[in-house]
Amino acid sequence: MATKRLILRGRVQGIGFRAWLVAQAETLRVSGWVRNRADGAVEALLAGETDAVEELARLCRRGPPLAEVVSIVEELADPPDQPGFRQLR
Repeated sequence: MATKRLILRGRVQGIGFRAWLVAQAETLRVSGWVRNRADGAVEALLAGETDAVEELARLCRRGPPLAEVVSIVEELADPPDQPGFRQLR
């Protein structure tokens, strides 16, 4: 089991990144959440089987078609309180 917190910067808001990430997480059976930050970044908490979390983090480097991910900060984190993956405001 692995848990990571990601902060993604670049063109990541207003292009469907959060909805895309929810769909990817559900496919990979990863729990957690994703939200926009006031500074223009997207923040996500990913928790699940190590291979699935690593694959989702890898997919985030590219993002959905309109995204331009410039940088990602990854750090270890505590797992989410709830199962499933949800989009926060």
